[in-house]
Amino acid sequence: MPQVEITIGGRNFEVACQDGEEQFLMTAAAMLDVEASSLSTQIGRMPESRMLLMAGLLLADRTAGLEDKLREAEARIAELQAQIDSAPTQAPEPQRIEVPVIPAQTVERLSDIAAKAEALADEVEAKAAD
Repeated sequence: MPQVEITIGGRNFEVACQDGEEQFLMTAAAMLDVEASSLSTQIGRMPESRMLLMAGLLLADRTAGLEDKLREAEARIAELQAQIDSAPTQAPEPQRIEVPVIPAQTVERLSDIAAKAEALADEVEAKAAD
């Protein structure tokens, strides 16, 4: 069982842990050290047990706040999932849209008018060039 030396609030501790858990222990100790160092700065020197108790309580308070946020997020996820589950699973029936068709006679007439307009335009341009 490995022994890991950690520092919390400026004090060194030797702690045993399971093989492979050294990094987790170091991370947890670093979190506790941040709280303990903050306490030491604010309050000053205090007995080890009190410092560790206060730092642990601060971390527990922070953890409780995060757990509350997690519960709220999980409730919101469940609410959104319920909305998704209750949504229709099939696409709505397609709507039929009728598009009016222009009769062939009208198209021919418009083409004739366009051709006459172009011919008139060419004629006007020719007269203007003279």
